[in-house]
Order: sequence, then structure tokens, then C-alpha cells
Amino acid sequence: MKIKILYKDPNILAIEKPAGILVDEVLEKFPKYILAHRLDRETSGVMLLAKNEKAHEFLKKQFSAPALEMQNRGLADRQNRINKTYVAIVQGHVKNDRGVINKPIGRSPADFRRRLAGRGARGEMREAITEYKVLKRLKNFTYLEVKPKTGRTHQIRVHMKYINHPILGDALYNPKGPKSKRMMLHAKSIEFTNLKGKTIKVESPIPLEFKKVVK
Repeated sequence: MKIKILYKDPNILAIEKPAGILVDEVLEKFPKYILAHRLDRETSGVMLLAKNEKAHEFLKKQFSAPALEMQNRGLADRQNRINKTYVAIVQGHVKNDRGVINKPIGRSPADFRRRLAGRGARGEMREAITEYKVLKRLKNFTYLEVKPKTGRTHQIRVHMKYINHPILGDALYNPKGPKSKRMMLHAKSIEFTNLKGKTIKVESPIPLEFKKVVK
């Protein structure tokens, strides 16, 4: 398994995680690093690792910056918060060109693997905010740019399911949907501040599987 390095400095490493690979498998390739965050197994794209505890805590604070408070103050996309951009292909035609899903996420009572937004969710309900923009409408699908402002487990997948546009190929949240070779969710870019105070933006190319669908 070959994993491409997208960015490296003395404290932080950005890699391109392939779809179908567990983050634990990534750590086997980079045993001296600490995970700064996670991507689902079937999600591809940019992922950050920290070289030491200081860098780990530094990134962790950026990931955990309070999204709603910063958004209300007009600070959502400024320094001291990590900004992530994904692309996704979802089922059906998304009506609005842009939108914000602000719906807390809890656990599904029916399946311990799943999370749930809205009625029926159980356990602690955690703030979750997802922005999206339509890039292209296709025959039966919509190609979206998605920006999660919080980092909840399965957040984009859950929120897309909540608005009745589940992600193509998502076996957990869209098991009866059209089949796909992979889940069509890709972490396209991530923007963060390094330990020298410099804003870094790392990008991962759009996978070939996406290009074939949206051509």
C-alpha cells in the first residue's frame, strides 16, 4: 500500500488516504506520528498527522474550536480554526444551490454503527453544522462541495441522509441506493495553521471515480 505525502514540516504531516483503508493502517505506515483526526474507511483524501504531542495538541485545538460561536461572530473561516472541504456525489437533485444543515447528531436506536440527526436520535445530541454548495446537477445525482464546520462521527453522511440526499455508494446510510465501486466522498482540501503561525492549505486531487461520474 502506497500512501502519498502531500505536505510535511518538522511537526505536521499531511497524507492522501486512499478509499477503503482504515486510519489504523495509515499509522502502520507512519508509526512515529499521531492521528490529528480521522476519516471514515471509505472516505479518501487529505488527513493530518502530528509528529509530537505539542503538534497534536496544537492541531486538536484548531479542530475543536467552537463552530457556532465563531460563525455567529463571523470568524468561521479565519485563523485558529481548521477548515475542511469535501466533494460528494449524492442521490437525487439537491434543490437549493447552497445550504446550511444545522442539526445535532446523536446515535441511532436501531444500529450501533450509525449516527442519526433529527427525530429518533438517542444519547448525547452534539452540535453539528454542515455547509454545502451544488457544483453540478447530473441525471440522477448531485455533485456537491461540502464544508463541515464541526467534526462529528459520520457528520456529512448523516446530514446528507437527513436532507434525503444520501451519498452514492454509502452502504451504511444508503444501503438500498444505486451501487458504486466506492463511497463517493472525498476530503478535497484542509486549511490549518502550522506551529510557526503560517496558514497552510493542502489539496488532494479529485479521484478518477468522481471524474467519470461528473464528466
